[in-house]
Amino acid sequence: MANNAIIKKFEMPDGSEISIETGRLARQADGAVVVKHGNTMLLATVVSGKEAREGIDFMPLTVEYQEKYASTGRFPGGFFKREARPSEYEILIARLVDRALRPLFPDDYHADTQVIINLISGDLNTMPDSLAALAASAALAVSDVPFMGPISECRVARIAGEWKINPPIDQIAEADLDMMVAATKENIMMVEGEMKEVSEADMLEAMKVAHDVIKMQCEAQLELASMVEKSKVKREYDHELNDAELKQRMHAELYDKVYAVAKQGTAKAERTDMFKQIKVDFIETLPEEEAAEKAEMIGRYYHDIEKEAVRNFVLDERTRIDKRQLDEIRPIWSAVDFLPSAHGSAVFTRGETQSLVTVTLGTKMDEQIIDGAIFEGKNKFLLHYNFPAFSTGEARPNRGTSRREIGHGNLAMRALKYVLPADNPYTVRIVSDILESNGSSSMASVCGGTLALMDAGVKIAKPVSGIAMGLIADSKSGKYAVLSDILGDEDHLGDMDFKVTGTRDGITACQMDIKVDGLAYHILEEALAQARAGRMHILDEMEKTINQPNEDYKPHVPRIVQIRVPKEFIGAIIGPGGKIIQDIQAETKCTIVITEVDEEGIVDIVAVDKSSIEAAQDRIKAIIAIPEVGEVYKGKIKNITTFGAFVEIMPGKEGLLHVSEIDWTRVANVEDVLKVGEEVEVKLIEVDTKTGKLKLSRKALLPRPARQEGDDRRRSDDRPRRDDDRRRDDNRRRDDNRGRRDDNRGRDNRGGGNR
Repeated sequence: MANNAIIKKFEMPDGSEISIETGRLARQADGAVVVKHGNTMLLATVVSGKEAREGIDFMPLTVEYQEKYASTGRFPGGFFKREARPSEYEILIARLVDRALRPLFPDDYHADTQVIINLISGDLNTMPDSLAALAASAALAVSDVPFMGPISECRVARIAGEWKINPPIDQIAEADLDMMVAATKENIMMVEGEMKEVSEADMLEAMKVAHDVIKMQCEAQLELASMVEKSKVKREYDHELNDAELKQRMHAELYDKVYAVAKQGTAKAERTDMFKQIKVDFIETLPEEEAAEKAEMIGRYYHDIEKEAVRNFVLDERTRIDKRQLDEIRPIWSAVDFLPSAHGSAVFTRGETQSLVTVTLGTKMDEQIIDGAIFEGKNKFLLHYNFPAFSTGEARPNRGTSRREIGHGNLAMRALKYVLPADNPYTVRIVSDILESNGSSSMASVCGGTLALMDAGVKIAKPVSGIAMGLIADSKSGKYAVLSDILGDEDHLGDMDFKVTGTRDGITACQMDIKVDGLAYHILEEALAQARAGRMHILDEMEKTINQPNEDYKPHVPRIVQIRVPKEFIGAIIGPGGKIIQDIQAETKCTIVITEVDEEGIVDIVAVDKSSIEAAQDRIKAIIAIPEVGEVYKGKIKNITTFGAFVEIMPGKEGLLHVSEIDWTRVANVEDVLKVGEEVEVKLIEVDTKTGKLKLSRKALLPRPARQEGDDRRRSDDRPRRDDDRRRDDNRRRDDNRGRRDDNRGRDNRGGGNR
């Protein structure tokens, strides 16, 4: 096979090199490239249908991102040991690419289009998400698919006060701002990231730093495309039927009616019905056959009229379709402790958007296991967002968690994770169930999540609120309107959806999608300032419900007490086959989790009631305690032999109570005095320095009997006499041995003389 590779290389600000190659791999796709940065390689392909399916009046774009486990020399987990459905991490990367690409396809292009990005070689210290959009856009650039790009994406982070582009993984944790930015050469298209209470000015500066690098990456794509013959002429298409006369008639007859409805300031349901009725009334004026034949065109034209009328109403009247001022926040109502059995709960309602939020506190055993090609580990903070059909008054089947739900949940999680206490021992799960939706439900999840965390008694550093901002702009007239707390209709018909979360001291997360060309930075600056004012108002309203975390957890929340033990005691606490730890758990009704960190073992004791925790603590402290000579212990007799008894004075620590140390009087049979299972007080009188064996005494704790004449005195003197006899015997044996050695030495000397 001939090597027809076409390669374009460029240098990043840190001096590293990125190459984009096309022509060698996946040549039957409409476009395919390999992007390489160090050892990280991404293969991106694009395929688009030649014709649009019947009845499709939107852009059916699908973006898939997958990390091959072989790219980092790993096996996938699970029973089948192969890549399966995408992880949430992969879905989030696909969404970042999708949101940057989608606005740049022609409005009238409706062919099924699929972009697939695969990580085929991975570096464990390089984030591949910062290269995914570059690869996807480059694949479109070298194809004949109509696309008004190129675009690119990069990560910008501020580490120790310096801006870094696509920093290595081991540095990202130190950043106080971590943001993904997508843009064309001319305009910012998408922003998403998390921050540690940064200012609006810092965020704008980060966007400018990222855009400078993106311009260079877009230029490299244009140069690559100029070397590929196929990309020089984009394919022709005709995916829409049009009737100019019908379009003109509809605009003339319906525009004023739609404008009038927008001006009435009605509620969502009533307004929606009134807009629909205008369309229905017009269709009734058409012959039945024409109405059926041109139904798709009528729907498309009416959508455009509605969009134009509502936008012009906002720009001309400087007010909104629900009668609010541009910067006005809808009425807020909230409550905490709404669900008595939950660990923490809250209801947050803003206008016609409502979220029911719960907090559940768990142990290390509840942590989420991360098993990806690049990332492995555990996650102890989860936020799940659910958007059921009834929240918008619809009836549709539940097909599982959607990509939108995953994305909204991730944004809310990033907004709140910075304010969680660093020493939080719990695994925290927040669930936001959207009960009503008319715009900004992800921001309702942030506000409700803050309230529920405080209700649960989690000591968050500061409350966090969130707001969704919108923009309507007319490039011809230069008019624009920045909208606070946008409705669903304003999101759909507007030019920008900008979500910002933060405390009173700064921004903690953001997400922005821009659908218009040429958005000036001063408009973004105005939007951020207006968003801050809105966030402060929302925080004021939230603090009327609860202004600080509850002093304690709810009575039914499991308590966690941590004990740090030397590493060498972990095995003793667990016991052979887990016998000791299982016994402690069964006896105290606690859950015990042990993790090894550096040279320490961290023991989490979990139980609802305090007495159970204290009982487990006592057992564990007894295991890790070091026996001290001279101390008195209450132990249990584990075994009896002819020469004494073995007594467990601490869990897992047994000592010998010799028959001679049981009593001051002679004990002929140990079982006459002691029984297995009996508890007895003993004193530790010696620890063998070599073996660590413990020597115990019971008689040391008993009063010594007075000396008496007769048999009693003789019996009490028996043992010393035997000891004296033993010493005399030992001395005799040593003398005998010494004599024999001297004799032998003499014979050896005589023998040596003869030789």
